[in-house]
Amino acid sequence: MSAPQRRPRPAVARLARLRRRLTVLFAGTTAACLVVLAVVAASIDAHSRTEGLDKEVGRRADGLARAVWMDKGVLHLEPLAEDALAKEPGALAVVGGRQTPDVRWSRPGPGALPAPARIDGLWRRVLSEQDTVYATETSRDGTTLRWAVSPVWDDDSIGAAVLAAADPGPGERDHALLLRWLALGCAALVLAAALIGHLLSGRSMRPALRALDQQEQFLAEAAHELRTPLATLRATLESGGGAESVRIVDRMGRLVGGLLTRARVEAGTQEVELTPLRLDQLVEQAVEEVARAHPGAEVTVSAEPVVVAGDPDLLEQAVRNLVENALRHGGATPVEVRVHPDGVAVRDHGPGFGTRTGAGGNGIGLAIVGWVAELHGGTVEAGGAPGGGALVRLRLRPEPERSERAVPE
Repeated sequence: MSAPQRRPRPAVARLARLRRRLTVLFAGTTAACLVVLAVVAASIDAHSRTEGLDKEVGRRADGLARAVWMDKGVLHLEPLAEDALAKEPGALAVVGGRQTPDVRWSRPGPGALPAPARIDGLWRRVLSEQDTVYATETSRDGTTLRWAVSPVWDDDSIGAAVLAAADPGPGERDHALLLRWLALGCAALVLAAALIGHLLSGRSMRPALRALDQQEQFLAEAAHELRTPLATLRATLESGGGAESVRIVDRMGRLVGGLLTRARVEAGTQEVELTPLRLDQLVEQAVEEVARAHPGAEVTVSAEPVVVAGDPDLLEQAVRNLVENALRHGGATPVEVRVHPDGVAVRDHGPGFGTRTGAGGNGIGLAIVGWVAELHGGTVEAGGAPGGGALVRLRLRPEPERSERAVPE
């Protein structure tokens, strides 16, 4: 049978979550910066490759446009047979006409040229811009090529145009390879950044972890140093028969325990777990224990079944503090405890809050009650009761969509 695993301390768990968040933040920021840089680099590379391809294909088209010539509408293509540019690899064509251009010469053949409608569009762009134009077109055989179209002048008008093409495939493959390397490089750098961020955040949190260990050790020693003399004093008083003194010592012990619990929770060395529980049963049990410790005290409980999400030990301590506070300051008057869907109300018939005196006042006990209420998402309201006396309400949020049958009796 394997040994049960020890749960991490709440404060350590919070620091671990903070460390993970810092790691994710560091890696995410690095990733965002790298993505921006990669996009810029890819855009620059794509533009540079397109510009280089246009320069190459434009050089051929312009050179061949100067080689062929027109005279009074007659196109002379004889120079193409000897021109070195015409012998370079790549599709070529010469088109001419007035409204609709006709293909006058092509190499390697019509299948390497764009569709007639696309050629017509390029021809109209040349006539409009009066200069070399560039476009990416798909040929009739399905090949995508980068085209340059340069005008051939007949005196002061354009009578024909030379189309030269280059294959963008090699450049596109190199660009795709660059993108893959950029993606791999970014992924590697993000992983490295995450690792570095994790290590740096861990190193920066070491002082906090040491401080938590020291605080936990201090609280453990303080609990021992405070509880040991109280236990000794209680044993001495029990042997001497001082019942009232024993009750005072018990109350001091509970207050010390409450303060230490509060210190542990706020320091993150103890976790508060809220579970569904029957508030009415918890209050009845707490009042019964208080009544046993105060013989002769008149404490009545009026309760209806109420289920809340809470820590049973903390809620019991809060109820005990409220009832003991009412017994201590209300004198010999009855104390009424009522459990309702909003929480617990404790009333005494004493002088009320405005005229209370005596050692201890209302401070520590009610302060612990207020802290317990805050942990449970509730509040504490203290004031005068109708007809005299003090009324303290511990308001808690009921457990949603649960009835008394949802919690074992």
